[in-house]
Parts: sequence; structure tokens; C-alpha cells
Amino acid sequence: MEIFGLILAGGEGRRMGGVDKAWLSLGGQPLLAHVHNRLAPQVARLAVSANGTPERFTAWCKDLPVLPDPPAHLHDGPLAGILAGLDWASLAGAAGLVTVAVDTPFIPADLVARLVPAGAGAQAEPAQAVSQGRGHPTLAYWPCAWRGQVAQALAAGERRLGARLARARRVEFADLPDPFFNINTPEDLQLAQARHDALGTGK
Repeated sequence: MEIFGLILAGGEGRRMGGVDKAWLSLGGQPLLAHVHNRLAPQVARLAVSANGTPERFTAWCKDLPVLPDPPAHLHDGPLAGILAGLDWASLAGAAGLVTVAVDTPFIPADLVARLVPAGAGAQAEPAQAVSQGRGHPTLAYWPCAWRGQVAQALAAGERRLGARLARARRVEFADLPDPFFNINTPEDLQLAQARHDALGTGK
């Protein structure tokens, strides 16, 4: 059973002045490229979730599928993107989907192996990453069997990832520095650049 990956790239970037965070430059590459390069080797197939206008990704993504939110749930947040990802993964026969936010460029190389239990099938329970005592709902494993539950939640007006993952298995990542540091502000981007530069020099 295969595990697919989905980059959640639909955030509005309000604290970045409304900039599309997928295209913020870190070390000369967009954040989308950093997350792609770290996640792609860990999954059987990879796609990008995009609300708004998916065409803004097609030139860069080329052969990478760009999944718009379902028509009934346009702009309903990341849960709508996860539903689109589960539809895509289910149709292709995958067991489940690992999601990663586009503003987390330092995800570990074994993220999927640690989130997804060995031999996990479509009936496995969902899981979310935890670091420094804080859960990260956008960094999670969603079994394809949960597609119906996600659709029902959206139909009922639920938009919060955390509510869907309240009973999910929590997987602790004690790695230092925090592998799930996310970029929300210009100051965060400066910190990320310093970390990127330090990694480049082996520090």
C-alpha cells in the first residue's frame, strides 16, 4: 500500500503582508521547492493543494499535480485541500496521505516513516506530528478510509484540522532545532535564512 504526499500551499500569508508564502525565497529557492525536495523522496506520489487560482503553480510544478479545493468548499481552509488530496489518493489506490504545510521548509527526512506505522493500511488511524509539546495539524497522516469523515465534517461546517485530529495518534519529534519551524512573519523568514545558512556550512 502506497503513501502519497500533499503540500498545503493555500495559506493567505496575512502576517507576511498578503504574500503567497509558497514563493517566498529561502536560500535562493521558493519555500515550495524546499518542501518538495524534502517530501518527494518519502512518498510514492506528490501533489500541491492550492486554493484560489491553481494556474499560479502550474509553470513551476510541471508534472506535479495541482489540486484545487472541491467546488463546494472553495476557500474553506486546509481541510478542503485535504479532502481534495484524499480524493486524489483514493482514486489512485493509495493507503493514505501525508500533509505538509508549505511554510515548514525543515521537515525531517524520515517524517513519513515516523508518522505512518509500519505496514499501515487504509484502515490505520490518523496521526499528527508533535514538537516541543505542540501539535501540528497541517503535518499529519490521513488514511484514505477517513475521506468520508472529512467530507462529512466540511458539509457540517467544520473547518478546523485540530478538531478532526483531536483523537489522532500523536508522534513526538524531539529533534533540535524544531523540524517544524514555520514561517509566518518577515522575522521568521530571517530566522529561517540564518538556519538555512548554518545548515549549508555544516553547523
